[in-house]
Amino acid sequence: MGLSEKIKEIEEEMARTQKNKATEYHLGLLKAKLAKYRSMIIEGEKKAGAGGKGEGFDVEKHGDARIAMIGFPSVGKSSILSHLTETESLAANYEFTTLTCIPGVLRINEAKMQLLDLPGIIEGAASGKGRGRQVIAVGKSSDLILMVLDAQKGEEQKEKITRELESVGIRLNQEKPQIHIKVMKTGGIIFNASVKLTKIDEKMVKSIMAEYKMHNAHVSFRGDHDVDELIDVIEANRKYVKCIYVYNKIDQVSIEDVDYLMKEKYNAAISVHMNLGCDILLEKIWDTLGLVRVYTRKKGQAPDFGDPLILTQGRDGITVKSAIMQIHKGLLKDLNYAYIWGKSVKHSPQKCGLKHELCDEDVLQIIKKTKDAK
Repeated sequence: MGLSEKIKEIEEEMARTQKNKATEYHLGLLKAKLAKYRSMIIEGEKKAGAGGKGEGFDVEKHGDARIAMIGFPSVGKSSILSHLTETESLAANYEFTTLTCIPGVLRINEAKMQLLDLPGIIEGAASGKGRGRQVIAVGKSSDLILMVLDAQKGEEQKEKITRELESVGIRLNQEKPQIHIKVMKTGGIIFNASVKLTKIDEKMVKSIMAEYKMHNAHVSFRGDHDVDELIDVIEANRKYVKCIYVYNKIDQVSIEDVDYLMKEKYNAAISVHMNLGCDILLEKIWDTLGLVRVYTRKKGQAPDFGDPLILTQGRDGITVKSAIMQIHKGLLKDLNYAYIWGKSVKHSPQKCGLKHELCDEDVLQIIKKTKDAK
């Protein structure tokens, strides 16, 4: 029996199994097996394509962020690209107008972002149908996904596409689980949790670890996580991507439907045809990416408001250090302190160090060490 047949068999068994206390351990093990087989298929495809050129969309990443539009055929991705950028992407009232990846430059608040119009995804894309594998690969390399949906059948489309993305390890609008696993040579499974667990217990954790043939490890839970999140950490190949659900063609639904869609944090309701809601979508893209503009200032001169630094959230936040690193990392050794004007300080200017966190539209002036200070 091949991997695809095994996956189908497990999925059918999971569908037949009732979810209750008595079956939760059985379902947990089935989920682990399913994740293992899916990973084996993906790894097998990578190895098979290692020697050849492949058919991926070879689009070089550039700009301050990469944004991928994913959706079913004929939902309006090409029209959105043409409307929001200066790129013309063929749009028509029939399916599969776009057959390759078409990039455009999206400009928001002085930032230049790469907006990609991808071919329409179809059911079974994760298994290689259509050009699904290539579409999903670009999604994994993006800073933000715009899932473009038809407002009249958006929930159905959203559910299907989310399922396809999840099956290949893309997690939308989720944080990485606070689970730490340290593999050891001996000692068995040592388990501890710093919070009360309501979705999993020690027995389930050890069962999942055994399924992966991990018999000696220190497992620490720092959040109330479930079986799926534990499997994600064990697999260690998941990609956590922000997503905005763009419901297009709202001119074809009622005002009540539009109001309902707008209540959700990550939803945007637009009509490209009538130019409705596009400005709100741009604001939501900026806020979701968490980009920050920082203007630089030389001593005795006015700030340069024409060419800001565009900074993204790093592991330590957006700090004076990350701003200087973007200018030139060699400046760090010469830095004495920085003057900051803007929302991040109590008074302007304020003397700050490398760890000071910056806000959007702050002004930064670098003060170098003097020779005497050295």
